[in-house]
Amino acid sequence: MRAGPLGQTAPVRPARPADLAALTRHVHDAAPQLGPVRLVCVDGPAGSGKSTLAGALAERLGRAGVGAAVVHLDDLYEGWSGLGGVWARVEEQLLAPLADGRPARYRRYDWVAGRFDGWVDVPVPGVLVLEGCGAAPRAVDGRAVLRVFVEAPDDVRLARGLARDGADMRDHWLAWMAEEAAEFAREDTRARADVVVDGTVPW
Repeated sequence: MRAGPLGQTAPVRPARPADLAALTRHVHDAAPQLGPVRLVCVDGPAGSGKSTLAGALAERLGRAGVGAAVVHLDDLYEGWSGLGGVWARVEEQLLAPLADGRPARYRRYDWVAGRFDGWVDVPVPGVLVLEGCGAAPRAVDGRAVLRVFVEAPDDVRLARGLARDGADMRDHWLAWMAEEAAEFAREDTRARADVVVDGTVPW
């Protein structure tokens, strides 16, 4: 067991509610490890509450005087089968230029059209919050100032997903849940996280 950056041992079991004030202080005070950028990775399974946490953390950082950009991996996956190939695009289009202190830009995937369509510019931020399944693989170790794993029970996550995407997406969701579980096992994502958060508790 090792100490996480907030002083607790990691992995944290059971998961606890997010202490946004503590997370904000930690990121605010951390030295950049990705060139001039403080990289925060919010990982965890689909429907666990990652986007909500990422947005809330970025908003608090902004109030603390730190400019934070949020990038959702949903915009970089190549559809429902895109988890496995997303990291090469993250490295090439986002992390490599930001590490050099240059603005980044990434191609956004259009889920309706089924293709990448258009570019999104990312000026060099004080903090980049990278959110999505697979956002904290081993490749970020030594470059991220904070790795968060958000989790929730499978039935809760599936219900959230189908409420958002429609019941006809059930097979896609079940296949994705199996793929993300394999990703987390391969990368040992939960055990490597600095903080493990209960996505069923409001923050």
